[in-house]
Amino acid sequence: MITFLRGKLVEALPTQVVMEVQGVGYEVLIPLSSYDRLPTPGTEVLLLTHLAIREDAHLLYGFLTASERDLFRLLIHTVSGIGPKIALSVLSGMSIASFRSAVAAGDVKALSSVQGVGRKTAERIVVELRDKLGGFASVGSAPSPVCGGAAAVLRGEDSRGPDTVAALMALGIKPAEAHDSVRAALAMLGAEASVEQLIRACLRRNA
Repeated sequence: MITFLRGKLVEALPTQVVMEVQGVGYEVLIPLSSYDRLPTPGTEVLLLTHLAIREDAHLLYGFLTASERDLFRLLIHTVSGIGPKIALSVLSGMSIASFRSAVAAGDVKALSSVQGVGRKTAERIVVELRDKLGGFASVGSAPSPVCGGAAAVLRGEDSRGPDTVAALMALGIKPAEAHDSVRAALAMLGAEASVEQLIRACLRRNA
């Protein structure tokens, strides 16, 4: 089992990173909750990892904090119907504190707002996790015109727009819907919004 990787961050995208560890390049899938806290590419980073072995691939999932990995493992090992892809969506769609609050309150609507989590899955999360989180560490609007700095984000002069669109497409959202969602998120949050804030707003819009 590979429990962590320490090495140079070569490339960082909202859904995955490439790390060089002693001359070997590792592709690691990450949640949005880790992406915005990554250091600048070219510097050293430590990622806690989870290795998933399938018949056709060995996949590494990476996390900057133990609480992220703990929640990821809790979801895939405890909740029926949830695999690594949906578990990453949960970590990308809401903070750990918000997740815990939603489970404790039985807030199925909030949980089902996460991309890929339907109402039945949200109900299973509440039923199967409500008693298991005690020891666990802890927007939708119509598209509107965008100008100034926000327009630069969409044109690609700023990497946040393309990065956000790429992350949404990786989560299963169609390209046209992804672009529309980014425009709406920028109009709502402003050009200074981070990639994490943009993606969360877009996921809520497409829920």
